[in-house]
Amino acid sequence: MITNTLHSISDQNQKRFNIWQENKRAEMASSSICALLLLLAAFSCHCHAAAAAAYRRPRAIGVNYGNLGDDLPTAARSVKLLRKANAGAVKLYNADQRILHALAGTGIPVSVMVPNDIVPSLADSRAAARKWVDNNLKRHPRVRVRYLLVGNELLSYPALAASTWGKIVPAMKNLRHALHAIGLGRVKLGTPLAMDALAASYPPSAGAFREDIADPVMRPLLDFLNHTRSYYFVDAYPYFPWAANQKDISLDYALFEGNASSHYVDPATRLAYTNLLDQMLDACIAAMDKLGYGGVKLAISETGWPNAGDPGQAGANVRNAALYNRHLARRMHKKLGTPARPRSKMPAFVFALYNEDLKPGAGTERHWGMFYPNGTWVYQIDLTGRRTARSYPPLPPPDDQTGKLEWCVLAGGGKPLNETAVALALNYACGQGTGTCAAIQPGGACYEPNTLDAHASYAINAYWQQFKAKGGSCYFNGLAVKTNKDPSYLSCKFPSY
Repeated sequence: MITNTLHSISDQNQKRFNIWQENKRAEMASSSICALLLLLAAFSCHCHAAAAAAYRRPRAIGVNYGNLGDDLPTAARSVKLLRKANAGAVKLYNADQRILHALAGTGIPVSVMVPNDIVPSLADSRAAARKWVDNNLKRHPRVRVRYLLVGNELLSYPALAASTWGKIVPAMKNLRHALHAIGLGRVKLGTPLAMDALAASYPPSAGAFREDIADPVMRPLLDFLNHTRSYYFVDAYPYFPWAANQKDISLDYALFEGNASSHYVDPATRLAYTNLLDQMLDACIAAMDKLGYGGVKLAISETGWPNAGDPGQAGANVRNAALYNRHLARRMHKKLGTPARPRSKMPAFVFALYNEDLKPGAGTERHWGMFYPNGTWVYQIDLTGRRTARSYPPLPPPDDQTGKLEWCVLAGGGKPLNETAVALALNYACGQGTGTCAAIQPGGACYEPNTLDAHASYAINAYWQQFKAKGGSCYFNGLAVKTNKDPSYLSCKFPSY
């Protein structure tokens, strides 16, 4: 009995040992699996972190990406060039599907623009707005859309007053509803406006919107922007007021290079200004404040400086373009804000990624790019603003075109032109300004030769000389060109000033 009992106890102990051993093995196996899973998880996290780091966007100003040029780089190559410049965002002038596809998964914030001509239809139909959003944005879920901009400088075109100006806010509301429906409710809506939306901008405290738009257009627009916490987008180019007023505005002041003695003090606010861009921006803030919306945020949808232009277009050169945009990037990096809004965060987009040779108008219109169409630098720039001035290669010397006389005359070089188009240009030019065509009236110094082309050349030049400082263009649908050769003859003097 004792022996059997001892054997029984021994067997039980053996079983208990075996069970303990199996549990231990299972525990060890479990621990190994857990360790392996933890290792894999850590590796996976590392991979995801590395992938995220690859697409981490720099804190930098953005770039306007236009494509009105011959043989521009592909969308994929353009994305690489955006990264080369350390662009913090990109703004497109339409929902180009090739470009959006190339931007998918990059993490680069994107602003997309709605074309001017479809704004009324989007305002009139919520279904049309939803269709546009579905066809252009929904199909690109991996694109990081930040802003949707409704039209471009719409208030600069009086011909659109009746059909479009009153449709801007309704279009925004319909598009906002469509964005919410597809999960893009965080996208901000706005519309870029040129500085000509202001009737006055000097001094900055006198900033005020034009009477024709202040109440009917700007008030509801600012109310929408305020309600949705969006931005007043402004296209602000110091180059143009400087070029038209070189006697009163120093080039250094326009290029952010003014010294302490060149600052300007607003007589009403006593705020001190060290550069022209801040004056322009604060004029917009003052205009908004006059309508009761001084708290609406400000964004720079376009700014920059031309790197070349037509003969006589002073200051349009690579050196000035590089200096302006480098200083701009540095200021935005430091978050200086403006005198009216110091230390304020302000999105900004420099114009432009490329020189675009198919753009009409003056030579400067085709020369705003950081890159040539072949993808090489016009001038190097780091849009984060962190790169020091000394680290850049030397810039070419500045040109000195100030004071060169130029005229705007009929193009063609003696070749026949469309008589109807020339007659329309002649009639338009003579209908503008004061005494524009007095010299080509019977008995006038330029009446002879009494030909359509001769009279058109005089009229086009007389018009341009009067209005070039206000943005008048020597273009006339391709009929006119600028020249440094004086077209005056006998007692007929073509004005130039």
